[in-house]
Amino acid sequence: MSFTAELQDYTQNEAPKFIDSFVRTVVLEIGNRLVFRSPVGNPELWEMPAPPGYVGGRFRANWQYGFNVAPQGDLPIVDASGQASVSRITNGALGNPTDGITFIVNNLPYGERLEEGHSSQAPLGMIKLTELEFPEIVRMAKR
Repeated sequence: MSFTAELQDYTQNEAPKFIDSFVRTVVLEIGNRLVFRSPVGNPELWEMPAPPGYVGGRFRANWQYGFNVAPQGDLPIVDASGQASVSRITNGALGNPTDGITFIVNNLPYGERLEEGHSSQAPLGMIKLTELEFPEIVRMAKR
């Protein structure tokens, strides 16, 4: 096979696989960081008592994956461990093509306050910190 044919074969067959894997790795790492950096309500840290029956983990549960369309609304679930949220993001990232716009969103109304450091568990937020680490995430994905 000539060099030109090998190069053409690589650009048509191997490069798209590499790019696909690279994009998925970046999306999964961003999703993991957002989910596990999200604070889980801990009434022991609050100035006011928790409402009766309160269970933390709603914010962590509301990270949603979207492909070419941003998810709307919030989810009426709790996921203090973050495992269900990570699974949802993973299934979305692995089940969709990578040649579009990927959204990872949290539509709960108090998300902006959490991002601004309202929680002692996430004083630097989740999104800003992950954004600062983006070059590191890309380098890791290239390996």
